[in-house]
Amino acid sequence: MSSLEDFSDIIQLDKPLAPLTWMNIGGPAQYFLRPRDRDELRQVVACCYENEISIRILGSGSNILVRDEGVSGAVIQLVDPKLAEVTIDGNEVRAGSAALLSQVISASVKAGLAGLEVLTGIPGTIGGALKGNAGGKSGEIGQVTKSVLAMTAKGELVTRTGDELSFAYRTSNITEPFILEGTFSLQSDDPEEITQRMKKIWIMKKSSQPLSDQSAGCIFKNPRGLSAGSLIDQAGLKGTHVGGAAISDRHANFIVTSEGCKSDDVLRLIDLTRSKVSEQFGVDLELEIQIW
Repeated sequence: MSSLEDFSDIIQLDKPLAPLTWMNIGGPAQYFLRPRDRDELRQVVACCYENEISIRILGSGSNILVRDEGVSGAVIQLVDPKLAEVTIDGNEVRAGSAALLSQVISASVKAGLAGLEVLTGIPGTIGGALKGNAGGKSGEIGQVTKSVLAMTAKGELVTRTGDELSFAYRTSNITEPFILEGTFSLQSDDPEEITQRMKKIWIMKKSSQPLSDQSAGCIFKNPRGLSAGSLIDQAGLKGTHVGGAAISDRHANFIVTSEGCKSDDVLRLIDLTRSKVSEQFGVDLELEIQIW
């Protein structure tokens, strides 16, 4: 039986995770690994499976809150350029899971391909975007996804296409822990026209969201037919502070953090928000971010 000690080149013990997340708070990972290619990833995953070590996957850390006590088990982050390659063939774009969503959008626009620009301003990697069907008012990534290559908890590769793929609001049916790449079917369009649409989306986001503050993006999913931000605002919670965490004055579905903030501050503010909204409107807010 292999051991994680066999991966001494890529493993770190008690690795601080806060600097790797957008909120910049939280404790360490018991084991932290950055596999350099698919084969090494497969070996790491198989080793964790054999030794019954839990696995968490870290992308760019844009929608994750790590608890103050940190994370037991293995945290695996895919950042190697070999896992972030982007190739374009006709109207199809294939992107590795470690590729930043913004980079893939730029590459597709440069090639005169439309469909991904609706995701302008959304942070994160292709892997995370596919897993959670990233999107906004203009569209979602699932609408242009043709296929997904994933890896099971045992290290086996699977390709999902057509009816095997299902996307809904901020979720997908991709249950495998690792997404390795996605293929997107786009439409030919004038790069200038696409760029203009991107600019409009970006201006709207910049005017309504606290993009310059330290946050993890939207905290709660929008209930069907409602806006989580509007409900929180109507509950009179804008600007509410708990320790170093505060509900943004600009957009009530954002929690911003300041120096000295603890994860527990954010968690208590989340609980307070859910309680107030449920009490006043009878709506149970569901988290959009992941809590580790």
